[in-house]
Amino acid sequence: MIEGKGWGVVAILFAAIVWGTTGTAATFAPDVSAAAIGAAAMGVGGIAQALMASRGIARARGVLWGQRRLLLIGAIAVAIYPLAFYGSMRLAGVTVGTVITIGSAPLLSALIEYLLDKRKLTMRWSIGASFGLTGMALICVAENASHGDLVGGDSVLLGVFLGLIGGFTYALYSWSARKMMLEGTRSTVAMGATFGLGGLMLMPVLVISGGPFFASWTNAAVGLYMAAVPMFLGYIAFGYGLARVQASMATVITLLEPVVAAVLAVLIVGERLPVLGWIGVAMVVGCLAIITMPSSFSSRDRIKLGLRVPKISN
Repeated sequence: MIEGKGWGVVAILFAAIVWGTTGTAATFAPDVSAAAIGAAAMGVGGIAQALMASRGIARARGVLWGQRRLLLIGAIAVAIYPLAFYGSMRLAGVTVGTVITIGSAPLLSALIEYLLDKRKLTMRWSIGASFGLTGMALICVAENASHGDLVGGDSVLLGVFLGLIGGFTYALYSWSARKMMLEGTRSTVAMGATFGLGGLMLMPVLVISGGPFFASWTNAAVGLYMAAVPMFLGYIAFGYGLARVQASMATVITLLEPVVAAVLAVLIVGERLPVLGWIGVAMVVGCLAIITMPSSFSSRDRIKLGLRVPKISN
């Protein structure tokens, strides 16, 4: 039985908070392309994770070879995710890009688990996800209203499309990494191998597009921060949490990320968030409360109410 679900939730919350700073951090390097930002953040951060877990990866190489299909799926998703995510934020804005990417991930994660694992979702998860996704929609509507007829722009539509790709790849590597953990691979090894391989795939993109990082100390500092804090520390925490909670719950908890992104966009970048947007923020917080609060129901009560929470064994 996987222990420490509460600490797993705390770790994923930490990851969501530091991830929420990435959009604002990227605005301090406007001359650096979205592809370069994404490749530096996930590429360098992913390779750093692999180096930290190198001993464990070496010892588990036989197991990883047996899981090569899951590893390759996760690595490809890791390589695509930052390009889509940062492209979405660059085209649609920090708040909208983050909302679309992270807001779509829980539904896409649930779809992946339903199709590949035949896993049914609990009523509590469904209610919490509904609150969270409604909050995401309100934040989007409020952000669009504050910038005029934003939705009609071709760049924003492309940004939304890239955000959906980002949400799918985020859900996919979360699923594949957790699947590896449930098959006996330690979380640090699964995450290190997945992100290390994905990071290597991103290196050609960084070589081709990363020149502007050397144009100023500010650009270089942004690249180093993105790789070290949100991607390195954030994903170590996420891997720890992912070993202790379902991927679908993990992606719902990370709905806190666009809330952090929206607040920072208002306080630092200067984006405006109307009252409707703050209502959306409150709904996301409510979503987190619903899915993470301890249940007072007994097992028999859960069966009567249809609140089936499957037990996860290692």
